[in-house]
Amino acid sequence: MKPMQNAMNVLQKWGILTALMLCGFFFISTAVQAASYEAVPVTISGSGELTMSPGEVKEVSVTFLNNGDLTWYNDGAGYISLYTYEPKYRSSSFDPGTWLGPDQVKRIIEPVVVPGETASMMFELHAPSTEGDYVEVFHLASEDIAWVDGGEISFSINVTSEVQEMITITELNEADSGLEAELTILSAKSIKAKAGVSILMTAGFTNIGTESWTSYSVNEMDVAYASSAVSFEHPSWSGSQLAYASEPVAPGEVAYISFALMSPVTNGFHTAEFQFSANGEQIEDAIIELPFEVTGGAEATVDNEDDDAMIDYQLDEEPIIRVGLLTIDEETDYETVITSYESDFRLEDTQGNLLAELDSGELVTGYYDDGKYYFDLGRGQEVSSYGLRWVPEEENAVMTIVNFDYRETRNAGFANNTYRNILELRYNDYKERTWVINELPIEQYLYGLAETSDVSPAEYQKALVTAARTYAYANSRYEVSERGEFMHVNAYADDQVYRGYEHEKDSPTIVQAVVDTRGTIVTYNGELAITPYFSRSDGRTRSWDEVWNGTKAWCQSVEVPWEEGGILWGHGIGMSALGALHMANDDYMWDEILKYFYTDIELEAWWE
Repeated sequence: MKPMQNAMNVLQKWGILTALMLCGFFFISTAVQAASYEAVPVTISGSGELTMSPGEVKEVSVTFLNNGDLTWYNDGAGYISLYTYEPKYRSSSFDPGTWLGPDQVKRIIEPVVVPGETASMMFELHAPSTEGDYVEVFHLASEDIAWVDGGEISFSINVTSEVQEMITITELNEADSGLEAELTILSAKSIKAKAGVSILMTAGFTNIGTESWTSYSVNEMDVAYASSAVSFEHPSWSGSQLAYASEPVAPGEVAYISFALMSPVTNGFHTAEFQFSANGEQIEDAIIELPFEVTGGAEATVDNEDDDAMIDYQLDEEPIIRVGLLTIDEETDYETVITSYESDFRLEDTQGNLLAELDSGELVTGYYDDGKYYFDLGRGQEVSSYGLRWVPEEENAVMTIVNFDYRETRNAGFANNTYRNILELRYNDYKERTWVINELPIEQYLYGLAETSDVSPAEYQKALVTAARTYAYANSRYEVSERGEFMHVNAYADDQVYRGYEHEKDSPTIVQAVVDTRGTIVTYNGELAITPYFSRSDGRTRSWDEVWNGTKAWCQSVEVPWEEGGILWGHGIGMSALGALHMANDDYMWDEILKYFYTDIELEAWWE
């Protein structure tokens, strides 16, 4: 059946949660709006430009960001697939006979894609025998429900016999594939362990090439190139493959991959060497080399405790996060006026070009209109083709949005218009609005978080900021262009409430909680764990699969006796803010609170 035929019969309503701060925790109220299927194309083979010889069959790949409210599935009711378009349901001459049908191409590969995650798809195109220029348009659809808004892609295809005449098979094999990678993060510099100890590692490879990755893996080195004869094989390996991931990684992004290895049974110094591959191809020089010392050569079992391993950890650098502060509309007369009263600053464009150097207190007015960014330094209107960035000369100095004041427009008690580090004016044509974005280190962001009051218990604050740090860090690992509006989170309750420097000044105990837990992330089996939290429970939390699709092993239902007989406010998954508050008042420590609400998790320092 076609996507729109039964749409009215399956229209769903979802609640949008609005967080309100009160007495050290937040309350949730519910408004109702129609849920939506929305997508943003992320990658497409050849950037949508292909050259094929007549009769050639070429495999292509595309990825889409789930930018709506609804989870996508590749099977069952409402599954997500790609249809021909313009006109819709047309038979395509590029159908190689391997599609689902002449007008339906393929389903997404991933079984489940929640909002904010990316779906991928691979399919073949069969060039017709007639040479010429073709345009093939496709559109994502939820079967029998709706077309996915924004889910349209197109290929411009030049079919020509000159392809075979210009490029021989040998030349194709020798051509630059555009696949390049650099090891930029490794969770340990070296390892010292007893024989037979199981070690979990995490590596981050940056895509420094020109081609996007749709999959990547870590594998054993070929015997001919390996310098160590000892084995690091772990029961979790699949043959020579240590770990595999199937997700898009665009040029400039980092692919994180975790894998296990076993310390050898032979005493002495060794080097563990592993090869990184992307899109099924080994990437030259993308190699992990890990110095390894084995102390105690007797064979041991995998059940040995990891405490037998001494790991010289290589911590990540502190992440940078981009926070959407406000949209430029009638509240600010459709412009922004920014300065720093604390530091001299520069006005740059988003390409890094210097537009002006300014003294502390000088005002710069900026706005966006019809494809251009306009700014006024006091000498008349000037124009830029790229977004505008206000960059303080002193790192993390405070910037002020002069023409924005919560007291005047939102009846608040504070202006909430001062923010550390960089401010950026950026227009997004997907949702047709202009944001002021705050770019700053993640710990500075947490200083200005307004998810609880300054008078709440210290152990509760530390538990809350650690959960909030984990949430923010998970979002900071996305390439901002994939999220639709050039930012990782916004400053409102649908992400995390952030009020910037003014709130930081008025909340010294929250700042101290951030300092005391600096760099600490919630993990499960050594990998980043998603840490939802909510206002209050009715005596128990909910497991992930009770409320949302899929499962998260650390999000299980737990009893919250402090809230027995109460009313559930919020989604109920993860940590109950009120329950955590009661636990802190009963002398539970912050790590005990987190480990109570999140099952079998660990707390790890991921940056200094």
